[in-house]
Amino acid sequence: MAPGSASLRLTGPAILVITAILGAVAGLAFGGGAAPNVLTDPGPVVRWGLPLANAVSNLGAAAMLGSLVLALFALRSGARSFEVALDTASIGAAVYTAAAAVSGFLNFLLVFPVKLSAGPEFGAQLGRFLLELPLGQAWLETVIAGAVITIAAFAFRGWIATLLTACLAAASFMPLATQGHAGDLSGHDAAVNSLLLHTIGAAVWLGGVVLLIVLRGSRTELTGDAPRSTAGKPTAGKAKAGKAKAGKKAKKSAAFGEVVRRYSSIALAAYVVVAVSGVARSIVAVGDWAGMLTPYGGIIVAKAIVLILLGALGARYRTRLIPAIETGGSGRFWTLILVELGLMGIASGLAVALSRTPPPTGTEAAVSRTPAEILTGSPLPPELTPLRWLTMWNLDLIWAVAAGFGVVLYLAAVWRLRRRGDAWPIQRTVFWVLGMLLLVWVTGGAINAYQEYLFSVHMLGHMMLSMAIPVLLVSGAPVTLALRAIDKRDDGTRGGREWILWAVHSPFSRVVTNPFVAAAIFVLSLWAFYFTDLVRWAMTDHLGHEWMTAHFLISGYLFVLSLIGADPVPFRLPYAGRLITLIAVMATHAFFGMAIMMQSGLMVAEWFGSMGRTWGATPLQDQYVGGGVAWSVGEIPTLILAITVAIQWSRNDAKIENRQDRQADRTGDAELEEYNARLAALAEKDRRAAARGR
Repeated sequence: MAPGSASLRLTGPAILVITAILGAVAGLAFGGGAAPNVLTDPGPVVRWGLPLANAVSNLGAAAMLGSLVLALFALRSGARSFEVALDTASIGAAVYTAAAAVSGFLNFLLVFPVKLSAGPEFGAQLGRFLLELPLGQAWLETVIAGAVITIAAFAFRGWIATLLTACLAAASFMPLATQGHAGDLSGHDAAVNSLLLHTIGAAVWLGGVVLLIVLRGSRTELTGDAPRSTAGKPTAGKAKAGKAKAGKKAKKSAAFGEVVRRYSSIALAAYVVVAVSGVARSIVAVGDWAGMLTPYGGIIVAKAIVLILLGALGARYRTRLIPAIETGGSGRFWTLILVELGLMGIASGLAVALSRTPPPTGTEAAVSRTPAEILTGSPLPPELTPLRWLTMWNLDLIWAVAAGFGVVLYLAAVWRLRRRGDAWPIQRTVFWVLGMLLLVWVTGGAINAYQEYLFSVHMLGHMMLSMAIPVLLVSGAPVTLALRAIDKRDDGTRGGREWILWAVHSPFSRVVTNPFVAAAIFVLSLWAFYFTDLVRWAMTDHLGHEWMTAHFLISGYLFVLSLIGADPVPFRLPYAGRLITLIAVMATHAFFGMAIMMQSGLMVAEWFGSMGRTWGATPLQDQYVGGGVAWSVGEIPTLILAITVAIQWSRNDAKIENRQDRQADRTGDAELEEYNARLAALAEKDRRAAARGR
């Protein structure tokens, strides 16, 4: 029997919390994550309370982020349902903040096994933990971010404010992703990226289900405001009133079904992210098949089974039961939703237990053995040979997942166009796919494997990110394809098409896509990055490395878009102006490469000069090669851009000439005849004036 709306609103969260706690307790008991410490044991309250507080914090984070994402892509700003979604996000953020504060304090008691006291020594130790130790700083940053999100979700209710709040909510997962076992594994970057993607994907997936239950229980309209009251208005009888009530109910069911369909698309993407990142995280932590026989491996197997069941359950009700909601027969659907919540709770609890269980392999030794391990957390790779340019990999999961979605969504859009009879140039598809494959190789192949150890390889990756890859991606015209393929919404909500149009026409976009601004960003980024401490931040901090990749890719994309892009931008220079701009950028780029080559000292000497490499060129010689890469190799995409602009200019002139010829054919050379007649009249006038003068 289907649960009622009021009971559903209470039963759903209760099932989620209870199953999460049970899953955490079972996982901790099986894996030994709450076992007493051998040397200094903080006591059972800390050992069991910490993972349970983490479980509550994760559930609050899910309600926070999932509600914001679903509001942005499925609900209408100003509607009551949108308000309920932001209220849910604010409450989830408050739970997230409070539980994170408790977790941070329990982590302090775990790191400093001291007795609770109101004395100054206890407060000083707590302050040192929060302000000086990385683990304490991460928890403090999480608590502060959660408090800001709580206020922002409650106080600001517009589209843009909600978008910024959602971005902050996703970013709040970053500090803790670098801590715990993810930060201790030898494959540090891969572990951090997989954990970050895993937590964000799970939060969006789980939080969306929670919001659906809250909306169902609150009896609100999902795409509009609550219906106007009809009290006091005359009716045509009970039959007419009943018919109107039935029609109103059917309309509400259809609207709710549409929201569930939109959530289904979001949940599918989140499921893929969770599955891929979970596999990557397990590979890094377990190491080999023998590790699967440990308690850590057993918890992973249990999580995998739950994930498979969730996928099967989601596939069933998303393909067969969603239509039942639109017709009012949603009882079975909501029963399965409660089952799904129970499985999600178990998975969340097991994830918490997994975070407290030591992995079988992959952790760093207490004292690193080589300088490279001290600096990067990973052993020094073997010498870079021509073969290793193809065989060496250090996959960046964030960019691999982004590229995977980019290829799949692009091909799906092309397929949709062709299915309805519209054409799309095959060369654009080829350019886009090649650009995404090149992005995966640059961020996960030999360049990423050696860019921390060789400045020349780092510079080559920079040139590829800012020049070569953007040329391919811009040639794919993704915005034009998306605007043609994605259906337009007419219910006041915003889907992919509406958000893309907003991004294209936003004031910020008008500024950064201006050709002069794009060129300035492209050029100044080179100098500002390498001649300030930004390069040091990118080398020593994982967040800095990811920022560097995103910044140079986006800045290069904007510059190339202003020159040869087919996607819509507010303003473009004439072709002559584009060539002049490109020549100026080429000259500045060449000067930059020469400046690197002329450096007498080593850039980031405490990094590149301290790796302890015994192969390859010396650090200073390698830096000279890196400057040559910026000067020579970096000019190849620029030359391709210049040729492309020249070809487009020629084709544009040909189009104008053809258009003028067609106009002349349609009018029978009327313009030319009129012009000749005007000249003849002027000549006759001059002849008469000359005759009168004689």
